[in-house]
Amino acid sequence: MKIKLQNIKVREVVNGYRDSGENGVVGYGGKLNIRPVFQREFIYGEKERDAVIKTLRQGFPLNTMYWSIDPDGNYELMDGQQRTISVCQYVTEIIPIRFNDGNELAFTSLTTDQQNQILDYELSIYVCEGTPSEKLAWFRTINIAGKPLTDQELLNAMHTGSWLTDAKRWFSKSSAPAIQDGRDKLVTGTPIRQDILETALKWISNGNIEDYMNHHKDDDNAQELWQYWQAVFDWVNRVFPNQNSARAKLMKGLEWGKFYNEHKDDRLNAQDLEKQIVDLINDDEVENKKGIYEYLLTGNERTLSLREFDEKIKIKKYEEQKGICTAKKAVCGNAHFEYDEMEADHIVPWSKGGKTIYENCQMLCKQDNRIKSGK
Repeated sequence: MKIKLQNIKVREVVNGYRDSGENGVVGYGGKLNIRPVFQREFIYGEKERDAVIKTLRQGFPLNTMYWSIDPDGNYELMDGQQRTISVCQYVTEIIPIRFNDGNELAFTSLTTDQQNQILDYELSIYVCEGTPSEKLAWFRTINIAGKPLTDQELLNAMHTGSWLTDAKRWFSKSSAPAIQDGRDKLVTGTPIRQDILETALKWISNGNIEDYMNHHKDDDNAQELWQYWQAVFDWVNRVFPNQNSARAKLMKGLEWGKFYNEHKDDRLNAQDLEKQIVDLINDDEVENKKGIYEYLLTGNERTLSLREFDEKIKIKKYEEQKGICTAKKAVCGNAHFEYDEMEADHIVPWSKGGKTIYENCQMLCKQDNRIKSGK
């Protein structure tokens, strides 16, 4: 692979700058693809963008950028998208920036010599030419600086093609269809950092994202993934139709794809589940309300983080029992134990209406308690 360092003036880079939003960004007379398929959407905040422009105004060095030559002899920006767009936006749009002298000035408000100071600033750019695999290997290496790409963004860089282009259409745009129709209330993350795409891939592949992308990267489209995503949330809406604002807080970010994969064929009655949800929300014994939905599907009480006996109750009960394990048919033979060798147990289990109160507490040796609890 050939790598050459070039100094390219800002005026050359901003020439022909055009931001078509999610349809792409170009510059350098239309020859530079500023947002190739493997790049993220623009994520710099105002503070970071302003810092780039102030660096140019003061003539300080700006971090090196990286371009690659594509098969048509044009360029793709490999690293430096955020800095490049910041500069292009400032020069071509009316974006006031407050400089160190206290003045808030857009580019058009600068004097001619001040404008030329920015336009004549030379950007240090490494331009590489090589095979796709060589360029991707280099891309992964240079990604350690700046704002590192997420794992999913790196996987995107290694799986470019028609499948990824279509997948990003559904999952990776700022107003992606994947987060429409209320689905944004149930999932976490942002499309432009590939969080939603990563979630969908994790669910459909049972965690084997890279294997799935390797298998499908040459597909014409990502319809399988998109239809799966819709099927997951169609199922959620049928099984748990009540998604008011309070419920949405409990439902957001849960592993809905995992639940769908494992329970889509279960015979679930939405009306019965709704009654149980109400009861569990009102049950003071349930400390983790977000675990309610998983509990209803799996029956695993641990997801509820049920209340535990506090230290005061346990010590008082231990003294009352004089350290004797009170388990029925005790493996230990109802022997005596030190306090730290025992655990508090509900005489009447929570599942049968037992409460976490002194009268429902007994101290058992650890072995008998685990046997009784089925741990």
